[in-house]
Amino acid sequence: MLLTQIIMAAFLQAENLSKTYGDKILFKDISFHVNRGDKVALVATNGSGKSSLLHVLAGGESPEGSGTIRFMKDVRVGYLEQDPLPDPGLTVMEQVSMSNKKTWQAVNAYNRAASGSDKKKLEKAINDMDRLDGWNYDNLITRVLTRLGLNFPDKKIGSLSGGERKKVALAGLLVQEADLLILDEPTNHLDVEVIEYLEDYLATSSKTIFMVTHDRYVLDRVCNTIFELDNGRLYTYKGNYSYFLEKREERLANIAAETDKARNLYRRELEWIRSTPCARTGKSKSRIESFKELQTKAEGRRDAKKMTIDPGIARLGGKIIHSKALSFSYGEKWIIKDFTYNFARYEKIGIIGGNGAGKSTFLKLITGELAPVSGTLQTGETVRFGFYRQEGIAFDPQDTIFDVVHNIAETVLMADGTRVPLNTFLNRFLFPPSTHQIKVEKLSGGEKRRLYLLTVLMKNPNFLILDEPTNDLDILTLNVLEEYLEHFKGCLLIVSHDRYFLDKLADHLFVFEGNGHIRDYPGKSSEYYSAVKLENAPAQEKEANGKAKSVVKDPGSERSAAPKKMTYRQQKRMEALEETIQELDRERTELEKILSEPGRSLEEITRASVRMGEILSKQEQNWTELLDLEGQSDG
Repeated sequence: MLLTQIIMAAFLQAENLSKTYGDKILFKDISFHVNRGDKVALVATNGSGKSSLLHVLAGGESPEGSGTIRFMKDVRVGYLEQDPLPDPGLTVMEQVSMSNKKTWQAVNAYNRAASGSDKKKLEKAINDMDRLDGWNYDNLITRVLTRLGLNFPDKKIGSLSGGERKKVALAGLLVQEADLLILDEPTNHLDVEVIEYLEDYLATSSKTIFMVTHDRYVLDRVCNTIFELDNGRLYTYKGNYSYFLEKREERLANIAAETDKARNLYRRELEWIRSTPCARTGKSKSRIESFKELQTKAEGRRDAKKMTIDPGIARLGGKIIHSKALSFSYGEKWIIKDFTYNFARYEKIGIIGGNGAGKSTFLKLITGELAPVSGTLQTGETVRFGFYRQEGIAFDPQDTIFDVVHNIAETVLMADGTRVPLNTFLNRFLFPPSTHQIKVEKLSGGEKRRLYLLTVLMKNPNFLILDEPTNDLDILTLNVLEEYLEHFKGCLLIVSHDRYFLDKLADHLFVFEGNGHIRDYPGKSSEYYSAVKLENAPAQEKEANGKAKSVVKDPGSERSAAPKKMTYRQQKRMEALEETIQELDRERTELEKILSEPGRSLEEITRASVRMGEILSKQEQNWTELLDLEGQSDG
């Protein structure tokens, strides 16, 4: 009875969900629920169906077979796709405004009614604006755009970069004010400042969250539940990312032990099967059936699939790269100016800086793809570049996985000095023989990135350049990649917005500060960003306040630019909000007592937890409205 009540209180209840892609079963008959206030992360290897599952949950397609998805009544769902495709013909403001459809329609209806003479339509429009808080809609949009660095509301979507388009989609999600957020790699292509803002927002918000992300800092700080999709089955871990890593290792160790036990028993039973063919009658039939079950267990995995990265590294001589007064410009705009540096053996450098600061140009100068305007660049004879580009490479979609690697080499030199055939090397990158004839066009985005990484490493580079390598790679793959790079016996240049990745690998940073200046920072990326955030906080607040403006006007707003006196309706609303906030505070205090008292039943605790989540959500909404009303009275 209690379990039924808990499930009924769930924001989201999924039962018997399955997904197939061609002949491949991604997951089958998985069930789970998400309660109000839960912050869930879904973890799995690329190609396991993470994005497919989120797409089904968001209503993008119907569940297969007997699968069902149920939401709590009146729950508003917001969905951020991994690669959103906003309308290229719309402006930023138009795209974001339309994201909250009901409020957008109410605003448009009011503007039409205000310019007409129909008093009934105007009255209805005003009531709708009151009900949906339409008066503050444009202020909300402006605040969100400013916070995300989208200070060009009139710019066409089609002219934006990939990162800017992702920000527009994120802005649209935030103005929806949904109760449940479904997020597919929300930090991809975002700069660190926006990532940190999003992290803070998700961590402090009372909203319910279901997301896929490779950002380990976001996972650790935001999420209280981890779902792992492994070999078509779903495992639940009630804790953050650090807890998940610990318990996952325990689970895998148990699987390995059980498999070993089954294999030992299987060998004994196999001897009996072979030695007593005539005895397989009567009571022996049950033993034969047990043998079949045992065979299935014995043939199971000793461990979860795990990528192995161990290609060889070409010998690196004493001379690496020497640059002196290296400079490059586009016309009068300096991208790099007077850069002098001698790269050392086994050096690992992180590269950070804003969009357009010159990071990509710098990488092309280092590899010789671009010639400097002035200065010199000398590269050692033994240097062998491996360049993993953010944009990837254009695979022939009709090529098979095996075709892709066979076009490069027939064997691969490994770290132990041996050469292995391509099928062996592919298997180590989680491309088993059954996948080798699959065409590239059938792969997921993450699988294509993993294949691309494989093609870079199989050439045995000793100077590795990685441009945003964490985008589209799952965290399990990233863990293996990080372990490989930590022991990489060569030079490493990393351009990344992933703080965890840089903190773990980079010895120091090249900070691209603009106007061609590159700063050598002797510390971790998280330390640098924290320092910059602290320095710029007052200026950012001043800028945000200065840019706030209203496009949709409240009745009577044109009468004066002086500080406005509250309307009677606004004054009464403020008094009601203050009273409601006090009442919710009192109820929250009582609930906190229930949750902290020993001896309470599970039913009481569950009921109190659900109500606490409702209160926190209402508190957030009430405080936001109250602050907006106070802001209106100030002018």
